[in-house]
Amino acid sequence: MGLADLRKKSWFKIITNAYVLVLTVFVIWMLFIDTNSLLIHLELKNEINKLEKQQEFLKEEIAKDKVIIDKLSDAKELEKFAREEYYLKKKNEEIYLIEYEDSLKTTNKLP
Repeated sequence: MGLADLRKKSWFKIITNAYVLVLTVFVIWMLFIDTNSLLIHLELKNEINKLEKQQEFLKEEIAKDKVIIDKLSDAKELEKFAREEYYLKKKNEEIYLIEYEDSLKTTNKLP
């Protein structure tokens, strides 16, 4: 089978058509090589999805923080928060921290 026989085949005529060759090069260029290629679009879409998930998480955190801020606007709630989180106390007051056995970290384990 020589080159003359190969040129007579219909699929060879279609593949060697100038329009098909140009279209093939154009498609390859647009899919893989160009700065706006399909691969870059997929990466950017994944990045957008990650950022949207992060945005939802942060909106939920903002809502939680707003609830805490509203609670802390009351003087009694603010005092409660300061006592629980920062162990603050009034004058002439003593604070006792009670630790239970299961909350202690011990390295000595009895057999």
